[in-house]
Amino acid sequence: MTTLPGAAAPARPTIIVIDGTPALQLQYRSVLVQAGYSVTTASTAAEGLAEFEAAPAKLVLLDLALPDRSGLLVTQDIHNRHPDTVVIAMTAQGTVTKAVEAMRAGAADFLVKPFDENRLLNAVAGVLGGPVRRAAARASGEPAQNPETGTGDTFIGSSKAMQRIHTAIESVSRSMATVFITGESGTGKELCALALHAKSARAAGPFIALNCGAIPQDLLESEVFGHMKGSFTGAISDKLGAATAADGGTLFLDEICEMAPALQTKLLRFLQTSTVVPVGATRPRKVNVRIVCATNRDPMDAVRTGHFREDLFYRLFVVPIHMPPLRDRGDDMIEIAQTALRRFATEEGKVFDGLTPAVQTIFRNLPWPGNVRQVLNVIRNVVVLNDGGTVTPEMLPNSLNLHDRTMAQQSAVAGLATTIDLESLLNRPLAEVEKIVIEATLLRFGGSVPKASRVLDLSPSTLYRKLEGWAKP
Repeated sequence: MTTLPGAAAPARPTIIVIDGTPALQLQYRSVLVQAGYSVTTASTAAEGLAEFEAAPAKLVLLDLALPDRSGLLVTQDIHNRHPDTVVIAMTAQGTVTKAVEAMRAGAADFLVKPFDENRLLNAVAGVLGGPVRRAAARASGEPAQNPETGTGDTFIGSSKAMQRIHTAIESVSRSMATVFITGESGTGKELCALALHAKSARAAGPFIALNCGAIPQDLLESEVFGHMKGSFTGAISDKLGAATAADGGTLFLDEICEMAPALQTKLLRFLQTSTVVPVGATRPRKVNVRIVCATNRDPMDAVRTGHFREDLFYRLFVVPIHMPPLRDRGDDMIEIAQTALRRFATEEGKVFDGLTPAVQTIFRNLPWPGNVRQVLNVIRNVVVLNDGGTVTPEMLPNSLNLHDRTMAQQSAVAGLATTIDLESLLNRPLAEVEKIVIEATLLRFGGSVPKASRVLDLSPSTLYRKLEGWAKP
């Protein structure tokens, strides 16, 4: 059992987290403490109830699958002793039956594992009252922390690709137009949405993020539009939906293409009328919300296959912004890695001096299929498993080079096989074969040296030297 007072806002309510997985305890505690809450953790029902008796909390985050007792029974015990305490149930089995059982037992909300930071903070703020924000810092006027790097900067990276994104954000943020963000997972779509919100006239209002793919479809309508007490079995209190919570601010709908067709119809009506009708309500409520949505899928493909309404797509697809993958952002991955290294080292109480040139070369040559998220995971691994100093290739995760270099080389072979007649390479000097392969690779990637160097497993500087040498008379 560990108690960490939130230094940012000591007056905020204490939260007890009861979860049998220590790693998840640490994760939830870290997010909540950074948001300004005081947090107490427990691993079993017995520990949690003992902590609750010693200091009753305003809110209990409770896993339903505890090692010593059912979370449903613990929920009932908590409400029998202190009826005013709010319980948010958590489970990895996200079925409607589980949700109904939890709400019948007295839970005010229901989280399906795994859930992200925004879902947790929004659920907590929603049941405790007050504006639902992405982080407590926003309520005090401080700059929001970048969820990927921990800095106040919206994006890290000075590549031309990111400069175009910055320009688009500057132009679009002043408008009320709906923005549709596309891009691979881990490219920073939510960061883009946050930047649009922060630079808009709505910056002082709430930013509500909702992952449409992480919530059971049967519960999604309640999450978006809210519900009234008694509207369905287990609805023991009114629930504020994300659309209402975002009134005066921005509603970010992530993974929008995963939304159920029935809810797409209601979302379209919401966009047309700007009114919200919670489940069980009879009167609509007018709200003033700007919509920003995102997906890692091809939205036009989702329309063609019937998974996404065409009329809703054109209603949302007003201003498109495509987030470039990290492999198309030049040396941005080096800046991101260096910044993340400083942040994680501070968190772990260690001192790191940066990346060696060899590590920087490796990073430039990797395709980074996981984008920024993968870079952060690699740096976190390095910081946790090493004592400090300068990051060397030996400190990198063992699977990094093997997996990603294999992907790059397989891509190169597959691509070149369609460009070069392998028979024509026979009986030629090796230097000439090398030149043919490099020139064909450059042609395939539109002359991009960084892309060609990645698939050829060469550093860009080596490739540039070869090109300069061939250009000399």
